[in-house]
Amino acid sequence: MNSRRKGSVVTIRDVGKESGFSSTTVSLVLNNAPLARYIPDSTKKTIEKAAKKLGYRPNLFARSLRSHRSHTLGVMVFDMTDPFCVQVLRGIENTLYQSSYLPILTDVHNERSRFERYLEMLLDRRIEGLIVLANWLFLDINVLADIEKSKIPTAIVGCELKNEHISSLIVDNAQGARASLEHLISLGHRKVAFIRGPRQLSDTEPRWRGVRTVAREHDLEIDPKLIVDLPESRDPFSSFEDGFKLTEELLHRRRPFTALMAFDDMTAFGAIRALAKAGVRVPEQCSVIGFDDIAPAALYSPALTTIRQPMEAMGSAAAAIVVETINAGLEKKTARAIHRKVVPDLIVRESTRSVK
Repeated sequence: MNSRRKGSVVTIRDVGKESGFSSTTVSLVLNNAPLARYIPDSTKKTIEKAAKKLGYRPNLFARSLRSHRSHTLGVMVFDMTDPFCVQVLRGIENTLYQSSYLPILTDVHNERSRFERYLEMLLDRRIEGLIVLANWLFLDINVLADIEKSKIPTAIVGCELKNEHISSLIVDNAQGARASLEHLISLGHRKVAFIRGPRQLSDTEPRWRGVRTVAREHDLEIDPKLIVDLPESRDPFSSFEDGFKLTEELLHRRRPFTALMAFDDMTAFGAIRALAKAGVRVPEQCSVIGFDDIAPAALYSPALTTIRQPMEAMGSAAAAIVVETINAGLEKKTARAIHRKVVPDLIVRESTRSVK
């Protein structure tokens, strides 16, 4: 009868007693050490059977101290409540699971001090790589210097970089805006209102550049009175309220428009709510298009036409880049930072229709 206390940790010594072999032999087998190749298969099977019977689990912390490897990656999110994050995190998690890396997730609440503290804590836990989900505050608080000092493989999702040491993945914002306006023009819309992003946000300029390019190509006149800008905000859900207020402002200007191009889906939801309040039917009297394709977009009424950022694929790619960089380092190979732009897709639903 096993005298070991219920709930106590099973050790190498316990497995040795159960199998009849020394702790050294058991350790070689269970840690798959190089010398294990000299141990007979019958011995290995006996030890493995005893380990399974007792429910032995290796001490990964002790093993990491010996190997200087933790098989963990830090994942830093600037605001967990941002709808953008959920699908990106799903992609990260799927790839890390397949690669046998454990993510350690932190939410820095858009605070510089919290970012610095979490980064320090992650490094203390010997993370082997880092993935950061950036938002519009990322460049404002200039965290790049802190990350570069860590000298660990890092990928940033949602921020365009030109950095030799830190990889980045971002959607092609200009191409997404092009596809959005070209869709409205193809439906016959010539009077289009625009709710642009905050001026501080790096996504805003390339999207507006894409809009201006398409307007020139189609001889579409952009009315300055039909352009409004989202204000700076730390709350990712504020764009709904701002979309509502800015659409009301556009309606009060009494400049007719048949379509509205919103900076993102939350802004588009607010715009649709304001149009409905004013008695303007979407899409019969005004088409509305968003950007991102967050989960509620397909469930909204009307279902939102939008530009889909392949967020899960971006998260998966970021994780793969970090893992590949780690592996390159283990093989003493030089790995350069990768900067990738992902092409978005136009998703046509119920909120846009042709002009009658």
